[in-house]
Amino acid sequence: MSICPLFLPLSSKAQFRIDVESGAAFTGYNKIQVPGTSGTRFDLSEELDVDDRFFYRVKLLYTINGKHTIAALYAPLSITAQGVTNEQISFAGSSFAEGEALNTRYEFNSYRLTYRYLFPRKGDFQLGLGATAKIRDALIRIEDDEKSAAKTNVGFVPLINFQLEWFAKEKLSFLLQGDALVSTQGRAEDVLLAALFYPSRNVTLKAGYRVLEGGADSDEVYNFTLIHYALIGGIINF
Repeated sequence: MSICPLFLPLSSKAQFRIDVESGAAFTGYNKIQVPGTSGTRFDLSEELDVDDRFFYRVKLLYTINGKHTIAALYAPLSITAQGVTNEQISFAGSSFAEGEALNTRYEFNSYRLTYRYLFPRKGDFQLGLGATAKIRDALIRIEDDEKSAAKTNVGFVPLINFQLEWFAKEKLSFLLQGDALVSTQGRAEDVLLAALFYPSRNVTLKAGYRVLEGGADSDEVYNFTLIHYALIGGIINF
């Protein structure tokens, strides 16, 4: 398939880009136990009423010779939930009685620096592979009318970055892109499936679905979370 140069992917045309996406985030599960050896294990999305959340992400990208891309991502996420627990919960050294009205806040803010190499196109497909350095800034807080308990965690996570783009039509492509890694301590997957539309040389529009899943299992904390994202966004070439 021959594609007009005007609508080639921005990675082959641009030096500097900004990528913004937004939409709704929905909780699949959020399993928590703090400490991981002695706290009460419960699913926040089952015990309480979780608010569906608006979200946004901002990514800055710089591409060299259409092959080497360096990207910096800011991806904040906060989820609140309220309700009455049907069991006693031991969390971070505090005990919350069965039948108690609780308010909770779950934060998982992500800061990432990525390098990705784009291989030469093979027909209508192009593959990219690289690595991501991720800093996670996490918070879990539970409170009732009398007390509050919280667990915070800041840590570094190395991830494998991948990208596969299919140029289906002159102004339309489909993108599979993500960061992922599995280890003995836990796992992390952040994967996007999106349709990209190229209305001009300097603008790309996108719509799609993102899944964020993973967590850690240690003596200090047990937490595995699944978040679904319905998103729209845009990429601007400067």
